[in-house]
Amino acid sequence: MSEAATTTDPVHDFIAGTIAKHDIVLFMKGVPESPQCGFSAVCVQILDHLGADFVGVNVLQSDHLRNGIKTFSDWPTIPQLYVKGEFVGGSDIVREMFQTGELKPFLEQQGVIAA
Repeated sequence: MSEAATTTDPVHDFIAGTIAKHDIVLFMKGVPESPQCGFSAVCVQILDHLGADFVGVNVLQSDHLRNGIKTFSDWPTIPQLYVKGEFVGGSDIVREMFQTGELKPFLEQQGVIAA
């Protein structure tokens, strides 16, 4: 696929716009108030526990979005966490960073949670 083709993808444009507009975005199954898979629920619980103000995007609202986020990040699974426009990882990475104590200082360094 050429560069021109990727920049005209409305789903990728939506994803790029969303992560540019919000400091923390979780592309997930369901919404933060009602996750529709265990992996999404784990990420929501961790972010809530750390006091992170984040936007949840329900990938189940559209097949194009659900598939588009995977090609956008070149990551095969959902949920996907973005902080300050950068892809952090999926549920396993977020959980591991939380358990090892890396996630809180990372979010503090990014200026998205209070130190």
